[in-house]
Amino acid sequence: MMSGVPYELRIGRRYLRSTGNRFLSFISLISMVGVAIGVAVLIVVLSVMNGFERELRDRILSVTSHATVTAFGAGLQDWPALRQQALANPGVVAVAPYVEGEALLVSEGEDGTSSALAVRGVDPALEATVSAIGQRMRSGALDSLEPGAFRVLLGAEVADRLGVKAGDTVVLAIAQGTVTPAGVIPRMRRFTVGGVFYSGMYEIDNGLALVHLDDAARLFRTGRDVTGLRLAVRDPLLAPSVSRAVAESFGGGYWVEDWTQRHANFFRSIELTKRMMFFILLLVVAVAAFNIVSTLVMAVKDKQPDIAILRTLGARPASVLAVFATQGTVIGLLGTLGGVALGVLLSVNLERLVHGLERVLGTRFMDASVYLMSDLPAHVEAADVTLIAATAFALCCLSTLYPAWRAARTQPARALRHD
Repeated sequence: MMSGVPYELRIGRRYLRSTGNRFLSFISLISMVGVAIGVAVLIVVLSVMNGFERELRDRILSVTSHATVTAFGAGLQDWPALRQQALANPGVVAVAPYVEGEALLVSEGEDGTSSALAVRGVDPALEATVSAIGQRMRSGALDSLEPGAFRVLLGAEVADRLGVKAGDTVVLAIAQGTVTPAGVIPRMRRFTVGGVFYSGMYEIDNGLALVHLDDAARLFRTGRDVTGLRLAVRDPLLAPSVSRAVAESFGGGYWVEDWTQRHANFFRSIELTKRMMFFILLLVVAVAAFNIVSTLVMAVKDKQPDIAILRTLGARPASVLAVFATQGTVIGLLGTLGGVALGVLLSVNLERLVHGLERVLGTRFMDASVYLMSDLPAHVEAADVTLIAATAFALCCLSTLYPAWRAARTQPARALRHD
């Protein structure tokens, strides 16, 4: 042992820096670069998926409530008292009532285009506390919904399909019938389009219309009852437990639904895709790591005389194994660290790089009408980087075992005889 460093490590480090065999040095560099590229690609891909998931989650939570509490069967009675009771929960920051039902929306244009959607009656002042849909208005304002004015706010997709804009009139028809001398006919009411909102979520922009709470009560004839209460909680991730606690404080017998249930399949599919991409791209890292095997096999062949001399001087097989394991481990470590640095750097600056490439090529890679966003968001998570780095380094270490074992089995007499 010299200078406190075992001689196995010193020899392995010298072999790594050796320039005697340029081809072997080139192969070692290629192995290192391959590991770095594989790790970087894996970090960038998972960071993009994390950013996409985070962006969509923020958009969903900005236009939908964190949770809803509704009564089974009949409407929710005495909702003002229940609202105050819900606000007493420390995890709840806002509560808003709503009346909801299905309707057919018909434009009064020449073509009479129609669209089935959900009609939600809201109190504009209270609705603004549980969602940010009032901030997503393309035209008009959430405050334009006034009792008795019979105004409606439409999603951008519905408005475009019907060809209507603020100031136009539409007809809302619901399945509840009205008895007339001519028979039972659907109940209909003419509404004025008060504005158009764009949430960025297709299912909302294509299937939701907002009216005032009182107007919805008249349309659906719910009286003073409401369909339920929409909750905004301090921590959206705690919405399931907070909403259940609120329902239990009401005495039970209520239906609770939170945003994790409404969009469970969506987020589950993203998580499944992330796992699949991790294992698929890990194969790239594995191929690069296994290149270390060929590199070390060539190094062992090239250093046969050196191994024989070390064994003759009394080096144990374990010491020879440590020499070449050190060489392969250092290659894997440098490649992994380089890949982590490159991957994090690319992920942090990905949006700027993509925008620059779009300007150079004169095209757009992300169509907002398809992907719901025009940017390519990326969010680096320390847990993902740690997992990728640890897995890549472990694969590199495993790749060193066989060549190092072959070196440890070298017979000094046979190696020197053929030298």
